[in-house]
Amino acid sequence: MEKISVSINCITYNHEKYISDAIESFLMQKTNFKYEILIHDDASTDNTVNIIKRYKKKYPDLIKPIFQKENQYSKGIKRIDYRFNVSRAKGKYIAMCEGDDYWTNPYKLQKQVDYMEAHPECSMCFHSSKFVNVDKKSTGKFARIFNSSAIVPMRDILEKSSPGYIPTASRMYRKKLIENPPKWFYDSDVGDFPMSLFLATKGYFYYMDDNMSAYRTGVPNSWTTRTIIGKNNSSKRIKVNQDAIKVLEGFNKSTHNKYSNEVNRAILKREFSILRFQREIKEIKKGKYRQYYNSLSLLSRLKVNLHCFFPSVYYCLIEFNDFIRK
Repeated sequence: MEKISVSINCITYNHEKYISDAIESFLMQKTNFKYEILIHDDASTDNTVNIIKRYKKKYPDLIKPIFQKENQYSKGIKRIDYRFNVSRAKGKYIAMCEGDDYWTNPYKLQKQVDYMEAHPECSMCFHSSKFVNVDKKSTGKFARIFNSSAIVPMRDILEKSSPGYIPTASRMYRKKLIENPPKWFYDSDVGDFPMSLFLATKGYFYYMDDNMSAYRTGVPNSWTTRTIIGKNNSSKRIKVNQDAIKVLEGFNKSTHNKYSNEVNRAILKREFSILRFQREIKEIKKGKYRQYYNSLSLLSRLKVNLHCFFPSVYYCLIEFNDFIRK
């Protein structure tokens, strides 16, 4: 019996308008290996469950869903994808894609597996992605970190790990490397960041300069919409950065300060963000934060000042920019 090479890890909640795009993009994959589709639905209240069940009925050996009766996220359960999907995965590799995103290239899995099979020292492989709105129209923005395929420096992983840098739907990693994670793996509500740091201790990250997925923005109730976007989310942004600092401190300890310089700079950047969302412009322009502030581009410094002194104007400009991109 042929072994499963890739387990697709998909988590979803109230994605009735989008989940079919995700599943169809999984089904269109052309590979010379076997894969499975693991879907975890976190007690959706819309039609998401019925849509998944229809696909399950059509592809019973391929699609393996879990339907929660109670919402696990609201109960404070962290690393939902790890607890419910990765833990049951049979594949050598885990490919990630949330229920509101989707893949755009039928050879995505094959390309990533080919690279990782040829380079056993690579712990994660990811690729560029386009940003689309809820209607799948391009926003004109792309997550393309380099102009060509390359190994990613540790400093970039520590400072820049985000959906805009390492898109969730682009990630593929070795399952065996994520087993028995440290305590700090659970210290953040955002799973991608601690996962990136943990995997970075197990090997190198490889960026493929190949656009093979779509990151959907503006989805109601998504983590980004609830936490990142909007003028009333300052307290949530502060909490995200505080959690990230805990993760960085845990990472630094577990790596015996091997990357102290990079970690300290990443922590400084997070502390700066906290001060910005607290609108502490005086603190921002003192001591170590002043040095970081001065290192920013003129446009970035303008945004910081506008955010601190005229937050209403700042958010109006952001909303206007989002509007004209639609």
